[in-house]
Amino acid sequence: MVFSSITFLVYFLPFFLLGYYLVPDRFKNRWLVLGSLLFYSWGAPKFLPAVIVSCLIDFICALNYKKKYGKFWFVFSIVSNVLMLVYFKYANFFAENINSLTEILGGNRFQWSAIILPIGISFLTFQKISYLTDVYRGDCEPQRNFTNYLLFIILFPHSIAGPIIRYKEISEQLVNRFKFITPDYIILGLTQFIIGLSKKVLLSNTLGEQANSIFNLNLNELDFTKSWIGILSYTFQIYLDFSGYSDMAIGLGKMMGFRIPVNFNFPYTSKSITEFWKRWHITLGNWMKDYLYIPLGGNKVTINRTYINLLVVFILSGFWHGASWSFIIWGAYHGSFLIIERLSLSKILKRIHPSISVTYTFLVVMIGWVFFRSAEYNDAILFIRKMFDFGRIDFAFLSTLNNRYYFVLITAFVFSFQSEKIQLQLNAVYEKQITIKGFIWITYFALLLLYLLNLGELFATGFNPFIYFKF
Repeated sequence: MVFSSITFLVYFLPFFLLGYYLVPDRFKNRWLVLGSLLFYSWGAPKFLPAVIVSCLIDFICALNYKKKYGKFWFVFSIVSNVLMLVYFKYANFFAENINSLTEILGGNRFQWSAIILPIGISFLTFQKISYLTDVYRGDCEPQRNFTNYLLFIILFPHSIAGPIIRYKEISEQLVNRFKFITPDYIILGLTQFIIGLSKKVLLSNTLGEQANSIFNLNLNELDFTKSWIGILSYTFQIYLDFSGYSDMAIGLGKMMGFRIPVNFNFPYTSKSITEFWKRWHITLGNWMKDYLYIPLGGNKVTINRTYINLLVVFILSGFWHGASWSFIIWGAYHGSFLIIERLSLSKILKRIHPSISVTYTFLVVMIGWVFFRSAEYNDAILFIRKMFDFGRIDFAFLSTLNNRYYFVLITAFVFSFQSEKIQLQLNAVYEKQITIKGFIWITYFALLLLYLLNLGELFATGFNPFIYFKF
């Protein structure tokens, strides 16, 4: 089940929230666990027992960290989670590559039954590893109530696609958040949820449809115009899709009294790739820094070792996103630009006009998305070549695009490149730094209108992909 579905919007969410607000506070966590288990099992019921059992193993191991053989329990818990992720997400990749290598060497392929990827396993695993590591380091105390620990892992607003929440960020909220369940706070959460839903359904889906039509073409049919329209559409689609989901997750959390961390901060306004990764998927970047980059030595080692650490972290980040060489190359691509900026480019970027540095960053990111979107890295290379084939420019193709597409593309551009002033105003609304009482009826009407527009769009079209659903 995803947020941008009729099932969730019309049936699951209203029924869940009604029960959540009616039950006494001491039963809210149990109701939320039941709702989260139903939400997860709706799309992958056969994987639910494995998730629950793995959570139980984590729970028991963490309670034994300060006892005899605590290090053994820590290593066992981490290894079990990593092996589970490797088996479900990467076994097919390794099997395919071993078979390809065997064929090259003249051997016979071995038979392999493809393994189905459990929904959200990457996000669940990273969240579990952060909990286990923080408890072992002594940064937080282990949770002694299994229901509360299971809630931390399976909480449905973020269980499928993040944001990645640290246990120490939410431990207090698991038992002491109910004072935030007020009408004003609920309205603020609902506002953010519907804005995120609109980014996904009204904008991202339209752009995604155009991106799919171009990326599904035979590569020989591509030219300069089509390739740029395709990757521009995908560039805005992936941002609006994932940031929209994050907005929905944060909004749902607010409606239940949780404060889920911000995950996107207008990344396309960045003036460097270094800044981009401070604004894009912030919770993932912080996780990679704290649990990979710093343990590898971070920047407290020789300069060459620092560059190697950066490259390793970003290659692993790419591999985390997907089990294919395209994702690995995408990660190495971004890691390489971070190294180049540290060498000398960052000094140049600080001296030139901001519009030039923003354009540079946006173009680098956009070319990187070609690897992210393409099924094979060879296809990505050919696609990029088409982007710079100035001998094949088809301006007539632009006239085939309808007015709705152009309107959505312009809206997406404005949405992605908002000024810092507008950003602060939005944050002020979300965090209740300004009152909404004077605009309460306008707010209600606008929310209702946007909600109905989204429902109408979902009923009218069957195109409703979710890019990060597979991660």
